[in-house]
Amino acid sequence: MTTRRHNGSKRIVVVGSGIAGLAAAYRLQERCRQDGLPCEVRLLEAARRPGGAVSTTHRDGFILESGPDTIFTDKPWGVDLIRRLGLGEQIIGTSEAHRRTFVARGGVLYPLPEGFALIGPTRIRPFVQSGLLSWGGKARAALDLVLPRGRPADDESLASFVRRRFGQEFLDRLAQPMIGGIYGADPERLSLRATFPQFLKMEATHRSVILGLRRTRPAGRGAGHTSSGPRYGLFVTLNNGLQDLVDALVHRLQAGTLQLGASAVGIAHTTQGWTIRLEDGTRLEADGLLLAIPAFEIARLTSDLDGDLARRLEAVPYASSVTINLAYRRDAIGHPLDGFGFVVPACEGRSIIACSFSSIKFAHRAPAGHVLLRAFAGGALQPEPFTWDDERLLGAVCRDLEELLAIQAPPLWSQLVRHARVMPQYQVGHLTWLAALEKTLQRWPTLKLAGNAYRGVGVPDVVHSGEMAADALLAALAPSPTEPIPACAEGNSHL
Repeated sequence: MTTRRHNGSKRIVVVGSGIAGLAAAYRLQERCRQDGLPCEVRLLEAARRPGGAVSTTHRDGFILESGPDTIFTDKPWGVDLIRRLGLGEQIIGTSEAHRRTFVARGGVLYPLPEGFALIGPTRIRPFVQSGLLSWGGKARAALDLVLPRGRPADDESLASFVRRRFGQEFLDRLAQPMIGGIYGADPERLSLRATFPQFLKMEATHRSVILGLRRTRPAGRGAGHTSSGPRYGLFVTLNNGLQDLVDALVHRLQAGTLQLGASAVGIAHTTQGWTIRLEDGTRLEADGLLLAIPAFEIARLTSDLDGDLARRLEAVPYASSVTINLAYRRDAIGHPLDGFGFVVPACEGRSIIACSFSSIKFAHRAPAGHVLLRAFAGGALQPEPFTWDDERLLGAVCRDLEELLAIQAPPLWSQLVRHARVMPQYQVGHLTWLAALEKTLQRWPTLKLAGNAYRGVGVPDVVHSGEMAADALLAALAPSPTEPIPACAEGNSHL
């Protein structure tokens, strides 16, 4: 059966209802209403629920996130969308108390030094007094203050940059676990220019990364500032969990837009537009196509359409992860939990890579007298735990938590959620790859891509990716000589 377009209107098919696809579909309908454009949007999702990795469940007074649990407000697109959906009053920030992170070393959790900013210290005394590095490691890191600038390069791995500025011990004990908690990546392969270009700019401008961090740190992060790690004041979530963002997007879509259990198995292009073939034999005709699914799935769909495009997308490596929520009585945990969580260096050889104290970080995540912990396993450096069965993995996670947090009793219950091939790896040369992909996509003006494989992995980045792809697709379908074509981030009109 073939579903045809309505006369006089443009049909756009969006494949994938994760946050990128939902944001794209909503943006398309929002723009069509505002601009008076006749268009029909269809959103196809192979699974039985929308939202992708974003999923919130409620159990016994606990609020559990199995995917992302925060939105970074320094990138405005996530919060802007939330407010446009009417959810602004539900935004909550992190707790004012205990805004710090710990790092595991030898069975002990050490706080990150006050003023530590992702891969470098901004305050010398707390760094020197920290037990996270040996005296030799601290002395080597201090050489950043006198080392010359590195030679300009097209790209460099995070490991190479940190090693030459701060040394191997600093990389192993501080930079790797901090970056691993964001990208789940191997720092030896992670592109610095694609992920943290600000550090290259600091070196170029200030010569020393430490001096650059000190000179560019936000006002108010001076001697009296007591937090360590990420800028927690910029982290927010929704009062009842990020599932509310998914539900609001679905609710605001026009009736009949979202089709669940609709797996796209092939696409073709003719002079008349696009044909999308579904697993059940249905064929949809469309004027524009927006693919908001992982790069390897797009490669499968486009293999017959464009071999070059498919090969470029298939080249994107992905890592898998597991999120484990655990509920405890507060009196079962000996650690004071005076922080938002901890990270674990890969060199520690543990099953977990990080743990968030969810009920400390955000309000209302656990009932009185209880604690909700959120542990993570997997990633590019430690893929083995993802392959373990649930019983083995949960046992290993609980043993790590018992040792590091002085836990005296088993959890009341746990929730284990696996995310297979969910984290794209931005490897060295990623921006060059992205430019080549953009050039290849110029062959297909009415095909746009969105998601976390291109220009950022956080919720705001993915929202922005979907919205900009939607704008670019509308511009390609109905270009106006009096209106400039909307462009994606950094001049990208396809991704």
